[in-house]
Amino acid sequence: MGASPTLISSVQRAFRLLEAASAHENGAPAKQLARETGLPLGTAYHLLRTLVHDGYLRKLDDGGFVLGDRLQSLHTGDRGQARLARVRPALSTLRDELSSAAYLTFYEDGEIRVSEVVDGPRAPRVDLWVGFEDAGHATALGKAVLRELDDDSREEYLSRHTLSDLTPHTLTTTVELIRQLDNTPLAPAVTDLEEYALGTVCVAVPVYSGGTVGSLGVSMPRNRLDRIDEARERLLPTAHRITRSMSLTI
Repeated sequence: MGASPTLISSVQRAFRLLEAASAHENGAPAKQLARETGLPLGTAYHLLRTLVHDGYLRKLDDGGFVLGDRLQSLHTGDRGQARLARVRPALSTLRDELSSAAYLTFYEDGEIRVSEVVDGPRAPRVDLWVGFEDAGHATALGKAVLRELDDDSREEYLSRHTLSDLTPHTLTTTVELIRQLDNTPLAPAVTDLEEYALGTVCVAVPVYSGGTVGSLGVSMPRNRLDRIDEARERLLPTAHRITRSMSLTI
């Protein structure tokens, strides 16, 4: 069933009000916005109240209207997707050169989250049978982030997460984990040697998007463990390029 003409007209009028409000950085009153959009004042008032209620506009103390937090968050999300689009070719190159799935994570809102995975028929991704938010201690991607955090941030993260025993190789005590992070021989790279999933090894290095830390890594079958050093040497320059790209403003 198609949208009714009345609903379509209301949406069009709402967009006109948003466009008009966006032209006034310091806000504009309802009468001015109604005049600029050619809308009856009563219609403008009704739509402005709705847009404020839904977070698309914000009403200032002086009665003016400016763009709201919801639009700002949508804009931020668009910028984030544009940044990711810029780095996907680098992830694809890693996948093709190493015949390994490539992963990008970031530490956001106190959690380690996967932002992008590039895989293929000859480079399948790891079966994420346990979410990364609950497995930072067992993955190279998670450990690369934890290694970069300051002591207080790392302690705060570990206080909120149980070091679950995912495989016989998983480190399950904070002391063991921190000792490994501080003494990894491949620094700044870290490894996951069947700690997350049996039969799979991973290596990861840190990346940054402005002040946000993340990690770049690849996974491969256990029988390709002898390629860990090669993977590290490919990851490091790619991580530097991604950090520069993600830090550019749009």
